[in-house]
Amino acid sequence: MVSFFALSAGWRRVRYESDSWREVAPAFGRAVTSLPVRVLCGAFGLFLLGVSIYAGFDGTEAPDRNVALTLLFVTAWLGFPLLGILIGNLFPAFSPWNAIAAPIGWAWRKVAGSAPRHLAYPERLGRWPAVVGLFLFVWMELVYGEGSGVAVGVSPEAVAKAATFYSVYTLAMTAVFGREAWFRYGETFQVYFGMFGTLGKFEVRGRQLGLRRFLSGSTRWVDGIAGSVAFVICSIGTTTFDGAQEGVFKDGIEKLIGWLGDIGFGPTMAVRASSTIFMLLSIGIVALVFFAGVRGMSTVPGAPDRSTLWRTFAHALIPIAFAYLLAHYFSLFFFQEQAQFTYLLSDPLGTGRTDLFGTASYGIDYNAISNQVVWYVQVGALVAGHVAGLMLAHDRAIAIWKDFRAAARSQYWMLAVMVAFTCFGLFLLSVSNQ
Repeated sequence: MVSFFALSAGWRRVRYESDSWREVAPAFGRAVTSLPVRVLCGAFGLFLLGVSIYAGFDGTEAPDRNVALTLLFVTAWLGFPLLGILIGNLFPAFSPWNAIAAPIGWAWRKVAGSAPRHLAYPERLGRWPAVVGLFLFVWMELVYGEGSGVAVGVSPEAVAKAATFYSVYTLAMTAVFGREAWFRYGETFQVYFGMFGTLGKFEVRGRQLGLRRFLSGSTRWVDGIAGSVAFVICSIGTTTFDGAQEGVFKDGIEKLIGWLGDIGFGPTMAVRASSTIFMLLSIGIVALVFFAGVRGMSTVPGAPDRSTLWRTFAHALIPIAFAYLLAHYFSLFFFQEQAQFTYLLSDPLGTGRTDLFGTASYGIDYNAISNQVVWYVQVGALVAGHVAGLMLAHDRAIAIWKDFRAAARSQYWMLAVMVAFTCFGLFLLSVSNQ
């Protein structure tokens, strides 16, 4: 609330709508985007995916001892968004599917003498395939694992099968629509990590490395592309569900499981169906809160229609998505990365038969950071994320209403949205930390 009034008083002109990108360190930019570096990064990403799949099939079924789960669901899933904020979107360089598709396309052009023909990507499809992929990825981690028979999380073998299937699917879609179109719109991880990368200061364009105003890249991410708003909302809603399923949703999920069992659902199906319903409910709550803000803004004189407001202000939710991600998974990332770079690195299969780097006997030091520090990081992340969201929304409001006074009036509604998200996020964290 303090930040809102500070913005209203001191932020009276548009700052984020223009392209602020400028090239820096040309020689360094050409070096880090050179072909040898791109090949090396792609090969490393492909190697890690291969290790994950191999470990999933041939390693131990204990999720905490098999490198597959930590590497995919922690190191990559949480690490790339953080790197996107600090350094820039690195995933395109390390994408294992790009590492396969790029040389195949190059070989095709050399042999056939022309680029392969692809179907035109349907504009109305937009980022909807990525939305479905995001939902299913989180669903597999949080919902499917509950009924998998594994004590903690989804089984490594199931993850390996899913990774294999997704790789085949991605390469098939790349062959149909082309590498550029599919990776921009349909490939879940490229879209997800790229969304967070828009918040950072660094951006590579072609072979040029440049700087831009912090957060400014997000203003053009939605850009009228179908499914983009749903993707942002899904990213917040799925993280919300993870924080709520063992807290405020726990009793409701258990009651629904009992009711589904009474009407004939088997135990596994009842657990998965109940969690799926509440996961969809979490996404719906996030969408409803944002819609309430949009509906309120539409009542301010000079406002565009609601559908335009819905698309125009969705980018202000991207910092909130990152804040929720960091707040909910900070402790998991901190502790599991100790495992990643000690015993999982030396014994990736978890069989106890290898000790590649002499760290297989190491453990996780849970006293390395206190609960108080974790809580302060969580609170700081949520507050900073929502302040950043207010900044983006206020700047967009000035661009629409022109007069900063009218823009400030419109943002009373977005303030309510941000306060609601902040309080809800803090409540979920406080319940889960009890």
